[in-house]
Amino acid sequence: MERIIHAVLFDLDGTLADTAPDLGGALNALLRKKGLPEKEPERLRPYAGHGAAALLDFAVGIDSAHPDFPQWRQEYLTEYERCFHRDTVLFDGVKELLNHLYQQNITWGIITNKPKKFTEPLIPHLQFPMPPAVVVSGDTCSEAKPSVLPMQYACRQIDIPPEHCLYIGDAERDIQAGRNAGMKTALASWGYLSDEDNTEQWGADFILNVPQDVIGCLF
Repeated sequence: MERIIHAVLFDLDGTLADTAPDLGGALNALLRKKGLPEKEPERLRPYAGHGAAALLDFAVGIDSAHPDFPQWRQEYLTEYERCFHRDTVLFDGVKELLNHLYQQNITWGIITNKPKKFTEPLIPHLQFPMPPAVVVSGDTCSEAKPSVLPMQYACRQIDIPPEHCLYIGDAERDIQAGRNAGMKTALASWGYLSDEDNTEQWGADFILNVPQDVIGCLF
């Protein structure tokens, strides 16, 4: 039987790489500068994959509608730029999975909402066993996930239609974007999920407990 999945595309933060130590570290560095109490790293993890807005809202109650948000966001990004690859590592099992995909002649790539200024230097630091066939950052297209534009862009770049792609992420927007683009979707349950996430309502085709579970979805 011919295999349906010809490409596996991944979210980055909380799916391929554990970026929470550096995302949270940057926030705590900012809080120290402001004379505010730091947050425990484990309390920050569920917000790590949702960008500066989620982290700042949790830590200091400043959301994207707050008049001081642009200044806080810029100061946070400045701190993150200083440490974005300090403690970030690939999750256990990711290298082995990518080697398996390579052996099976399955293309792999990255679709992330992380800005290009961080994505481009971080990827070589992570030392993937082989380079991704495509990298779509949060500002590559005019809209980021949950928009389908990044998904469609990735498919054009690798010349594989969405119905032959599996998209893996750890956030609801990942599953929404993949489904709306016509891809199979899988939830990386090792990622940055919180107790409030109703993951069973997101509609993912597969729930993955460890990266190696992807192998069972390649048909």
